[in-house]
Amino acid sequence: QVDRDSASADNQYFKNRIEFGRTEVIYNTLNPDFVRKFILDFFFEEKQNLRFDVYNVDTRSSNLSKHDFLGQMFCTLGEIIGSTGSRLERTLSGIPGKKCGTIIFSAEELSNCRDIATMQLCANKLDKKDFFGKSDPFLVFYRSNEDGTFTICHKTEVIKNNLNPVWQPFTIPVRALCNGDYDRTVKVDVFDWDRDGSHDFIGEFTTSYRELSRGQSQFNVYEVKYKNNKESKTFSKTLLLESEYTFVDFIRGGWCMISNPCVCVCVCPGNPSQPTSLHYMNPYQMNAYAMALKAVGEIIQDYDSDKLFPAYGFGAKLPWDGKISHAFPLNSNTENPNCVAIEGVLEAYFQSLRTVQLYGPTNFAPVINQVARCAAEVTDGSQYFVLLMITDGVISDMAQTKEAVVNAASLPMSVIIVGVGPAEFDAMEELDGDEVRVSSRGRFAERDIVQFVPFRDYMDRSGNQVLSMARLAKDVLAEIPDQLLSFMKSHGIQPRPALPATSHSPAMSATLSPPPKHNMHS
Repeated sequence: QVDRDSASADNQYFKNRIEFGRTEVIYNTLNPDFVRKFILDFFFEEKQNLRFDVYNVDTRSSNLSKHDFLGQMFCTLGEIIGSTGSRLERTLSGIPGKKCGTIIFSAEELSNCRDIATMQLCANKLDKKDFFGKSDPFLVFYRSNEDGTFTICHKTEVIKNNLNPVWQPFTIPVRALCNGDYDRTVKVDVFDWDRDGSHDFIGEFTTSYRELSRGQSQFNVYEVKYKNNKESKTFSKTLLLESEYTFVDFIRGGWCMISNPCVCVCVCPGNPSQPTSLHYMNPYQMNAYAMALKAVGEIIQDYDSDKLFPAYGFGAKLPWDGKISHAFPLNSNTENPNCVAIEGVLEAYFQSLRTVQLYGPTNFAPVINQVARCAAEVTDGSQYFVLLMITDGVISDMAQTKEAVVNAASLPMSVIIVGVGPAEFDAMEELDGDEVRVSSRGRFAERDIVQFVPFRDYMDRSGNQVLSMARLAKDVLAEIPDQLLSFMKSHGIQPRPALPATSHSPAMSATLSPPPKHNMHS
């Protein structure tokens, strides 16, 4: 029996479990090799908890209490996928004083997540929105979800002062557009761009990937519905390209998805023993720094084979030399800054608050350059580096930080920045290259490697810390798989063949299904 969390951003995270499915019964054996596969949606950015219960079936009853319990195992979907060859072996437990045997899982990605599409759209006679001009239109694509909501999956560029725009061709993974369901609704909104961000809604239309894939024809003329019921025409054409390598391909080939994910914490001024400090060590709940560390770290560590985190602090005066440092080891060990798993990082963080003097300013460049030097030594695709930075203030060395990001953009690394506290973080948005690529001294970053979010935007109003952490992790980690793939693609790196299965017969075969973003069967 396989149970999974029924967790989402709208209910209690990690609490409610639902039965996902049961294998067939294999009679009279202690070494069953189950045939049934389970198809699950895999999201790198979420902690997807699973529980596997094993029973000895004696009757035809579907009531599990009528059967002998043989053991159970807990893990996350990320642990299965992050294991070498996407194969995980664990010991069953649940019966005190008894060895319950082992359970083995293997996972593979469904092939229909690999297709990518190239499409181009144009429009005729759009509505005029600008008082002194026409309109500056752009398109936003949304994928429909099973619960009736929509998730944004692509934005086009802005065409200035034009009611008959022709947008540039773009490519998009089919999984991002419709999750492999060719008839799923795709909604397209048309906006008039405004400099202050208050873009004017022009209209919308709906379609599906099946319709789009017909190419330029009479079937691909869409009426844009305006609020005043006026209509316009939008035309589209698509071209289906060959399959591409996916995030999971690189993991299954035995490549180290994330090598020693690095954590850097801004130990800003303030007394951690005072409730007014963002570093306040409350005995009953975690502060925002600890929450951000735990939320992101618990997910990333599933994809790091040795579970070692180099952890640094910045913005502190060190007791042993009185100097201000922007990259000192949280565990005070200059020879080995590694902490064991995210729990080790949290322990080192709290210990550092007791030993160092919190001090400004907030300089980012030193630690980005430090991780970049490590990444520059391994550019063959066998390792990928993720730097998590948590800060409560604006960047004091913005020019140097931009240059560091531009230099690092050609390396196998990503940078996650979480802002905590009430400060204004407008300057941070310059580093997040979603809209405009970061530049320094006339050079633009080769690719977007920075994701910035203010933690306050994800805080649950009821004070539920677990839910707040889940929301944060889901957003800040969502771009990591695509950033990894962009590096591999730009450097012509292909995944190694999937590692061969061992001769040991698996105790359970699971099939992880194609997810909305990354599909697998295990």
